[in-house]
Amino acid sequence: MGEFIDKAKGAANEAIGKAKQHSGDQETRIAGAVQEAKGGAQKAMGEVKGAFGDKI
Repeated sequence: MGEFIDKAKGAANEAIGKAKQHSGDQETRIAGAVQEAKGGAQKAMGEVKGAFGDKI
């Protein structure tokens, strides 16, 4: 089950990060890039959990 939660949270963070990158504020754009990268990492962790059956 952790696999699906990580993938869902990752997708949400990526989407929010992409939206923030369209802001007029430079700090918000930077925060959006960081959040998008975090989402990518969460999705990757979900893939790993799926491969190993949530044993990590």
